[in-house]
This record gives sequence, C-alpha cells and structure tokens, in this order.
Amino acid sequence: MKDNFSALAGGYSKYRPYYPPEMIEYIVSFVKEKHEALDVATGNGQVAIELSKHFKKVYATDISQKQLDNATQADNIVYKVESAEHTAFADGQFDLITVAQAIHWFDFEAFYKEVYRILKPDGVFAVLGYGLFSTNPETDKLLRYFYYETIGPFWDPERKYIDNNYTTIPFPFDEIEVKQFMNEFIWTFDQLIGYLETWSAVQHYTNKVGKNPVNDIKDALKISWEKSDKKVTFPLLLRIGKIV
Repeated sequence: MKDNFSALAGGYSKYRPYYPPEMIEYIVSFVKEKHEALDVATGNGQVAIELSKHFKKVYATDISQKQLDNATQADNIVYKVESAEHTAFADGQFDLITVAQAIHWFDFEAFYKEVYRILKPDGVFAVLGYGLFSTNPETDKLLRYFYYETIGPFWDPERKYIDNNYTTIPFPFDEIEVKQFMNEFIWTFDQLIGYLETWSAVQHYTNKVGKNPVNDIKDALKISWEKSDKKVTFPLLLRIGKIV
C-alpha cells in the first residue's frame, strides 16, 4: 500500500469531503450485528466517527501516524498503525469492514485474503469513494484541463480505478445491488483551493517540477468561482458485498 498522504495530513483532515450520514446508515443497514467494525486506511477518521454512532466498538487503521494524529476521536474508536494487507486482528472479528477512497492503493489479493480472515461469515464489506467533482461550466472547464492535462501525467496508475468509479476493481464477494449517492457542498474559494492541494498528483508535480501547479490556475479559478453559485457536487462510489 502506498502512502501518498502523510505529508498532506493536515490539509487532508481540513479539506477532504465527508460522506453523508445517510450513506453510512445505508451501509450499516445491511449489517446484522453491531458489535465491532473496522475502517481500513481511515485517514482522518471521517468514516470511523460515523461508524462509532452505530457500533459498540470501532477499530480504524492507517499506515500513516500523521493521518491518525489528525483523526477525529471518540471513546469507542481505537486507532492503530497497520497496513491494510496484514493486521493483528482475530479471525472472524468484524461485523463490518469499510474502505473509503483508498482501496485502489492496496495489494488486492493480499487485502482480500485478510478481509476473508477477519470478517465474520455473515459480515459485510463496503468500499466507498468519490469521483471527480463538478461545479459550474466555466470552473469545470478549467479544472478538467488541469486534472487531465496539467497534472494528468503525475497521477499514480491506480487513479484509473476512481476514474472508472470503482467498477473495475477486483471484487470477490457476493455483491449487493446498491443505491447511488451524491454529495453537495457550498464551498468558499479557499476550500476549493485547499481541496485541490490535497490531490496526490499535485504533490507529485510539485516535487518533480519544483512549483505548485495550483498557483498557475488560481487567478482564473477565482474569477470563475466568484461569479458562480459556489456549489460543488461529488459523485459517490459504493460497492457492498458479503463473503462468498
């Protein structure tokens, strides 16, 4: 599993969009028992904190201590530094295992072997994510050129799984047909820029070229943003399954 986000942990915690509670509640509705849940690659703990409202105990793991240092705390959440593919949990421990916006970084074969080991026979496995957001036509034109052309060569190969809405990831589970979710926000210009700067390709570009590419489009973005309704819409990705 790659760690592209330790250096961005503060911004990740502040600017990354959250998942709507109704989406988490929908996932939880498929789970029979609500004893223990695991959120893998939890990042800032945004899914873990929502799960903590439904389960007696939630474990949340990440390979980045810096991410966990910025995670939201709750009495029934235990944060641990562990890789997704190798954990110290017991066989058949969890009623639910979730992965949000991270599974594309994993070694699929090793991770799924671990899921089959630590998930209860009647447990639920859920993959969440979000795709490229849309705003207003003028801003979208700027951002799509930026996404595909300016920083396009700097995305990790794994990004293609998100561009394909997670439909092409291996998924060796008895899959459940799910509802589609969207998430909408009203963002300030600072929130827009802050989110763009959490993109791993922006970090790769900055490290390789020696300058932040967001700065090159900031003025044009500000003009288009200030005359728009400032609405941001994310398509949400969701796959749910059970052990075959």
